[in-house]
Amino acid sequence: MRAAILHAVGNDKLDIRDDVTLAPVGPADVRVRIKATGVCHSDLSAMTGVLPQPVPLVLGHEGAGEVVEVGEHVTSLKPGDHVVINWRPGCQECDLCLGGQPYLCIKYVVEAFSKGNFRFGGDGATAYGMAGCGTWAEEIVVPWQGAIKIDEDVSWEAAALIGCGITTGVGAAINTAKVRPGSTVAVIGCGGVGLSVIQGARLSGARTILAIDPLESKHELAKKVGATHAVTPEQVPDALNELTAGAGFDYGFEVVGKAATIQSAWQITRQGGDVVVVGAGAVDDMVSISAFSLLFEGKNLLSSLYGEADVRHAFPYFAKLHKAGKLDLESMISARIRLSDLNDAVAALRGGEVLRQIVVMD
Repeated sequence: MRAAILHAVGNDKLDIRDDVTLAPVGPADVRVRIKATGVCHSDLSAMTGVLPQPVPLVLGHEGAGEVVEVGEHVTSLKPGDHVVINWRPGCQECDLCLGGQPYLCIKYVVEAFSKGNFRFGGDGATAYGMAGCGTWAEEIVVPWQGAIKIDEDVSWEAAALIGCGITTGVGAAINTAKVRPGSTVAVIGCGGVGLSVIQGARLSGARTILAIDPLESKHELAKKVGATHAVTPEQVPDALNELTAGAGFDYGFEVVGKAATIQSAWQITRQGGDVVVVGAGAVDDMVSISAFSLLFEGKNLLSSLYGEADVRHAFPYFAKLHKAGKLDLESMISARIRLSDLNDAVAALRGGEVLRQIVVMD
């Protein structure tokens, strides 16, 4: 089968090849034929080393497809089921999973660094899957917890978006921040996840949603999916005064993954407000907040990993919201491409202008 392989961290080109095979399906695994997969900024972060991953690596973690084979111990799925790939599967047995935080379970995160399900080349060399997935391939093998069944009338492209960007962003607004009706929200970064945060704030009934992005080309779409205002970083002080009388926003979301923008989110959030970090940053990018302001400004600094979602329920729920016209997924797709176009897609992602490019498998 075909797959896109990164041979070394720092390479700017993928090796798109057609001699890739899969490891056998284990007793608790499922094999999925990928139908659509997104090109997410986290994929670029894996290429550059910001998000550590083993190599050789089949990139991609935001995907959807059809189950073609299940292991002998799998009872929840069968061939023909439509599924969304869950890149952070919970074991459903540890204290975190049983306590309602499966998105923090690391069992399969750790396993992904030692278990590579892809083989390539004449000698059958092992390649790993990003986050244990590797959806930039025609087929993948994942643990059964990594494939969540959804209704068959959800398009493959929409299902793929639900697998990462939508769940991460909408979940940050409704699960982590629990945005209150009538509140004020600022969102720094208007990529796919940032637009999803905006949609989550709109669904929650926020009265003011300020989209902040240096690229004015993204402002119109931000307003289309729910932002009431959109500005560049240089225009933030005026917007802060106009929209909050200088007091700051009830919620400040950072969806870039940089210390500087986390501090910006802190600065534009009111006393007692919530600062929510959604962007995935580098391990050595340190955030500095004074101990004085941390206490006396009463702000809550929150992280939101995978939208704090239990995806077993969140994926089907977001699919129903989409079908009901409450989540605009079509507007977030900037291009539909083929697997062979992935190097161009990565270059476009580096440029910052694109939102979600979706690979539609032949």
